[in-house]
Amino acid sequence: MNYIENQEYKNENFSQSFPTAEYDSCTFINCGFSTGNLRGITFSDCEFINCDLSNASMAGTTFRDVNFKNCKLLGLRFDECNPFLLSFSFTDCILNFSSFYKLKIKTTRFYGCKIEQVDFSAADLSFSAFKDCNMAGSTFQDTNLEKCDFRSASYFSIDPTKNRISGAKFSSRNIAYLLESWNIIITD
Repeated sequence: MNYIENQEYKNENFSQSFPTAEYDSCTFINCGFSTGNLRGITFSDCEFINCDLSNASMAGTTFRDVNFKNCKLLGLRFDECNPFLLSFSFTDCILNFSSFYKLKIKTTRFYGCKIEQVDFSAADLSFSAFKDCNMAGSTFQDTNLEKCDFRSASYFSIDPTKNRISGAKFSSRNIAYLLESWNIIITD
């Protein structure tokens, strides 16, 4: 497999083809990967800025210490990625309709993201942060959310009896989302 290091890619469209390689410390700016094939590719210490990876095929893709900033990541199956040393962070991204099913992604940072209709079932998200995220319709079932930070998150629905939430942080403003599954009416 080819090894590519410290390269910057700008305004490229990789939707039709993207060279299979191991990318280390590379930056992708305003690039399109939508519906493309990223299978078996390794990204280490890379950054994606203003990129569109929506519906890309990611079976066996490796992400190690990868940062996504202002990216469109619709319908991605992160659960099909290589789980070994899987780690990434998301800032101002749209992750709607994606899946993190059964992934161990402790300490993941989601900042300012739209995380609607995302599957987090059976994932280990302990110590992760969801700062200023809209999480409408996302699924949490048998999910480890211990010591997660939800203080500025909104529209999540987490059943405390079906998830591990010990030490998780919530604000008085959003605590009602934690009780939503019980159909309790809360008034001021």
